[in-house]
Amino acid sequence: MTVAPRFVSTRDVRGPGVTFEDALLRGLAPDGGLYVPDRVPPITPGWRAAPTLPAAAEATLAPWFDEDEAAGWLADARAALDFPVPLRRLDDETWLLELFHGPTRAFKDVAARTLGRWWARALARHGREALVLVATSGDTGGAVAAGMAGVPGLRVVVLFPRDGVSPVQRAQLTAVRPGVHAFAVEGSFDDCQRLVKEAFRDPELADLPLTSANSINLGRWLPQAAFHTWGLAQLARAGIDPAVAAVVVPSGNLGDLAAGLLAAGMGAAPARFVAAHNANAYLVERLAGRRAPFDFPPTVATLSNAMDVGAPSNYERIHALWPDDPPVPLAAERVDDEATLARMARTHERYGVVVCPHTAVGLEAAARDRVRARDRVRSGGGRRPNAWLVLATAHPAKFPEVVARALPGVSVEDPVLAADLADPGEAVPLAPALGDLRRALLALCA
Repeated sequence: MTVAPRFVSTRDVRGPGVTFEDALLRGLAPDGGLYVPDRVPPITPGWRAAPTLPAAAEATLAPWFDEDEAAGWLADARAALDFPVPLRRLDDETWLLELFHGPTRAFKDVAARTLGRWWARALARHGREALVLVATSGDTGGAVAAGMAGVPGLRVVVLFPRDGVSPVQRAQLTAVRPGVHAFAVEGSFDDCQRLVKEAFRDPELADLPLTSANSINLGRWLPQAAFHTWGLAQLARAGIDPAVAAVVVPSGNLGDLAAGLLAAGMGAAPARFVAAHNANAYLVERLAGRRAPFDFPPTVATLSNAMDVGAPSNYERIHALWPDDPPVPLAAERVDDEATLARMARTHERYGVVVCPHTAVGLEAAARDRVRARDRVRSGGGRRPNAWLVLATAHPAKFPEVVARALPGVSVEDPVLAADLADPGEAVPLAPALGDLRRALLALCA
């Protein structure tokens, strides 16, 4: 019988560990660390032949569960992934994995919808309730709110930077949904994320059933590995060997990159990963040796706002699991706003495709990596990747102001997003202080 890994804190990797379900419900480890596996199991054989995203998810997720309990958890994941994630070819070497066809038009739907079903299962089994805290730089909160509204026993509190999200994102965050409460924090995403972590360690909130829906939660992190597997499986079906493809990940909190590295460690491995950052580029500095571990800079506001994360939480996972030796080579690229707008314009001109600013950061990083790969081959530096797979993270209609700057006269629309804008709700203002959040949470639970 297959025995699942146990999950330990990033701050005590030799500890006894807990089950998947315990880690799911807790969110953060008691010492403030993030949960990581005590071992990385091999992926289900035959994953390259997966015909659908749900099949790829099952191949990726099955090894994480005990054999006698896997069926229910996997059925939840399959049911959650009821929208397409197609592969789009731009040219002979550049491909987009379109992750934005879910209900909130962002890649976060993949994991948030799965997590909502997993929580419903776990809470019902134990007769428990949970108060979910989630910090968002734009897309996570909307996906969590949509995926978890109305789940019995679940209340959701979303913290977002008051001036750091687009109007469409704000409308999604503040939409009136059962059991969901939105707070506009007077600060950055890093302030929101800090408040969530401080709340978990606050003794005055110890009696509340707190958990997290950010990618710091294991149940958000693991499902993201599934679309990495699915992207590589689709490349294989297109005749491209995944083992010699590069995967480019638009990166903010580094959960998506950490999930890709996890899939690679399981065996669904590309030739390399390229982390594509905007001006918030700690990993670029870290890989270049210019910053020490956890020496995070302040957040900088950019046009690709969902990636505006100065202190990425999931770096702690990457550092704990692969401090010196990731499963495949890892590079990182910084792309500024000017280059982002230029890449959006160039992509539309060359391919007739409008992309969001985050995807444009990925495409620009891919273009630069292609040039460097040619130079490495010329200098005898090994085999050049035969494809660059860029994760397309959000629908461009979520960022109409940025699209208008890059492509004057070009409009992008989506009926789902238009409906969100037509009936926005209100957010409660919140100072970036633990005391203010504590009072708000206690009032909600009174």
